[in-house]
Amino acid sequence: MPTVEVTFTPLPVHVRTARLIATAVARRSGVDESLLDEVRLAVGEACSRAVEAHRKHCPGEPIRVALTDDPEQFEVVVTDAAPAEQALSPATPEPAEPEVDGVIQQLPPGVGLAVISGLADDVRIASAGNGDGTSIAMSWTRRTEPVTPAAPA
Repeated sequence: MPTVEVTFTPLPVHVRTARLIATAVARRSGVDESLLDEVRLAVGEACSRAVEAHRKHCPGEPIRVALTDDPEQFEVVVTDAAPAEQALSPATPEPAEPEVDGVIQQLPPGVGLAVISGLADDVRIASAGNGDGTSIAMSWTRRTEPVTPAAPA
């Protein structure tokens, strides 16, 4: 059972909130401080991918983020409701955005998943179950003891 579960509407502004929550829960779960930026970036990539898929295919459906810690690892699962074949590998890539200061503003499809794979200790991508939706599960090994809040003085 998830330690924390969050659902949000597919708006880019909510990705920041998901990243902040994931980082706070990871810290409390005992993920090493040196890995917190990787957690933040991977969750941001997964949530951004889900927001983009939802905005194209199912803007009224929420995105689900489940954060779980157990004795050995911290896991984040981002689940969308977009058609899986469309969300993971669009048939035709969208045209690139114009360059700004020499940088193309849109990356080719699949780059976000590659980034996530490089940031998490383990990544699993699966169908959400009913044919629609994709689930990206990312996990990090945690320290031996979770962080407990300090008692008030």
